[in-house]
Amino acid sequence: MSDQSPEPVAAPFDSAHLPRSVRRFFETEAAGGIALLFTAIIALVWVNSPLRSSYDDLWHTEVVFRVGRFALTEDLRHWVNEALMAIFFFVVGLEIKRELVVGELRHWRQASLPAIAALGGMAVPALVYVAINVGGPGSRGWGIPIATDIAFALGVLALLGRRVPTGLKLFLLTLAIVDDIGAIFVIAVFYSASVALLPLLVAGSLLAVMGLLRATKVLWMPAYVVLGTGVWLAVFQSGVHATIAGVVLGLLAPARPLAAADVVREWAEELAEEPTPAQTTAMTQVAKATVSAAERLEHALHPVSSFVIVPIFALANAGVVLQASALRGEGPARVAAGVVVGLVGGKILGVVAGAALAVKLRVGELPGGVGWGHIAGAAALAGIGFTVSLFITDLAFADAELQAAAKIGVLGASALASVIGATILLTRRRNAS
Repeated sequence: MSDQSPEPVAAPFDSAHLPRSVRRFFETEAAGGIALLFTAIIALVWVNSPLRSSYDDLWHTEVVFRVGRFALTEDLRHWVNEALMAIFFFVVGLEIKRELVVGELRHWRQASLPAIAALGGMAVPALVYVAINVGGPGSRGWGIPIATDIAFALGVLALLGRRVPTGLKLFLLTLAIVDDIGAIFVIAVFYSASVALLPLLVAGSLLAVMGLLRATKVLWMPAYVVLGTGVWLAVFQSGVHATIAGVVLGLLAPARPLAAADVVREWAEELAEEPTPAQTTAMTQVAKATVSAAERLEHALHPVSSFVIVPIFALANAGVVLQASALRGEGPARVAAGVVVGLVGGKILGVVAGAALAVKLRVGELPGGVGWGHIAGAAALAGIGFTVSLFITDLAFADAELQAAAKIGVLGASALASVIGATILLTRRRNAS
């Protein structure tokens, strides 16, 4: 008889065990993953059909925003990647702020396991990519396989339903958020153009004004919208990628409520049977104050990000001609191989090794009901790098052939990672039952 203790049996997933904001986040991300997949398929079919020229013509359409003598001119794809994706990264900033203040990342003991696993899941894929592309024209693309697409990953977990323990979903969510922090750092430091200091000083000044308004409890949203737009515009002109402005603005949003929920309950009990308009207005304002600004903004913008912005991004960027000639030549072939091996093999090795290191050093422990088979399955799903990987591809390469090879690698790796991750988790459940 073996003296080894059995691995923990997966507990059925019950979303009622999760905080309300996290529960809503899972629901939106899982459904958003389906919308993302649908638009990516449309882009692939469109660009590989006789209508390919209309796809190229659409996204190369020049769009001009002019105010007096000042004008911004970019093609439609750049407006999607620079402006709409700034809103996506603003929501990412809100998610990070929530996790740091009231979520898993505020407790170092709980956060250390997925955080160290995420670091391994970024470092190993990047090293794998560099090893394959060292000295080649695609070496600049090392940041492509570090990313995890949380919408797709949680979408796969949602399809598995009650086969996945609650702790694993929180593990993957926290891992993906730490991964987002790393990707944001990489974009800001390694994939921004030459930096102009004056626009950055303007952006810093506007952020200081926003901080002052927040400190003096000025809550008039239009003022923050105007200042935030100014910050984005200044960062856009600075050479630092404009989406970083979205992250910074998200991190500045207050993540704690201004009033306790008990205050609203007391008001509700004290109100007369027919309250006056003034009383109901005051109560509405107090009720809003019981939910933090970050959570209100995330509640309003997360569906827009998941169901509008990210699908439009996929439609604009996932269109790649699927033909063998796209991988001919040493450069494109090595880029595609680096992306696939990095996202699939590198992610599994890096995440599992990082988690094992955290447990070995006793700075983290596996969540209840989660075994190493589950961690391996989640590690495979972390190799779904779709959205941010495609985004970094656009920043890393100006060469169309290298871009196409990297995108083929991202699409292939994401599909393969989905199948491997789902298979591991399904097998793990059957073995556990």
